[in-house]
Amino acid sequence: MTRQILGLDVGGANLKAATPDGRAVSVPFALWKQPDKLPAALAALVGQFPETTELAVTMTGELCDCYETKREGVGAILDAVEFAAGGRPVRVWGAGGEFLSVAASRAEHMTVAAANWHALATFAGRFVPTGPALLIDIGGTTTDIIPLRDGRPCPRGLTDFDRLHTLELIYTGVRRTPACAILGGSAAAELFATTLDAHLWRCDIPEDATDTDTADGRPATRHHAHARLARMLGGDSETVDWGTITQLAGSIARSQEDAVRHAVHAVVARNGGECTFVTSGVGEFLTVNVLGTVEHGMWPRRSIRSDLGPAVSACAPAYAVGVLASERPS
Repeated sequence: MTRQILGLDVGGANLKAATPDGRAVSVPFALWKQPDKLPAALAALVGQFPETTELAVTMTGELCDCYETKREGVGAILDAVEFAAGGRPVRVWGAGGEFLSVAASRAEHMTVAAANWHALATFAGRFVPTGPALLIDIGGTTTDIIPLRDGRPCPRGLTDFDRLHTLELIYTGVRRTPACAILGGSAAAELFATTLDAHLWRCDIPEDATDTDTADGRPATRHHAHARLARMLGGDSETVDWGTITQLAGSIARSQEDAVRHAVHAVVARNGGECTFVTSGVGEFLTVNVLGTVEHGMWPRRSIRSDLGPAVSACAPAYAVGVLASERPS
């Protein structure tokens, strides 16, 4: 029987699946609100790929505060994956650069916890097989900035704790980051709006009236983004005009770009200067301004979105782990 591998990336806000031939699906799933529903949600996602014969898995959802520890989170996610697999083989990517069995993953939970960035960086290395490179993956919640050398990841940190200190992980994304975390004292310290609203308003992200994964549970449209952003200023859609909302959305976007740019500068300088950039993620559009103002901004760039399409770019770690599994014996 021909191997049909499905890559899974089990996050805290989204479940992502992709095949090595480029089919990719992302579904919203608020894991921290409904951890008991994860097995069924994963089974439904896997069910969209009935030809699957084995699963390759990576995760970040173990950090959700529905779990007391990462050990508990990893174990719960592995339980859910095994349920969804329905007896099919499962392998889990570890930050040591290899696949582990489910049993080994339970025993070495910190190796597989939040290792999706490492799977993506390992895959991205093929775009720059020689010399220095930097992977910039901007997602809905976080941004990964991973140095590569001769096609292999060479990060300073392997855990989220260490990566935050090395600026190889920054907690800014284009959907879920609370606007108040960016605006500080100039706006309400409430979860009235998120970065999704700024990027909806700027037309960086298309409207989706069926998406209610927003700060107020109303649709992800510019009309409702206007109201959510207005609340950040103590107003509403009747009292805060479009021009003010445009300025506010621009301020949020520029602050994100500044944060990513600062981290990119630091990681590039630490790794010897000039390099090739590889970009991916649902927020890849932010890198246009970031890299355009990085010193020596004409350095080469490879875009996973351009090379493999927007669906793969948005599900890049799931795609990466699927490809890596297809290339390695079971």
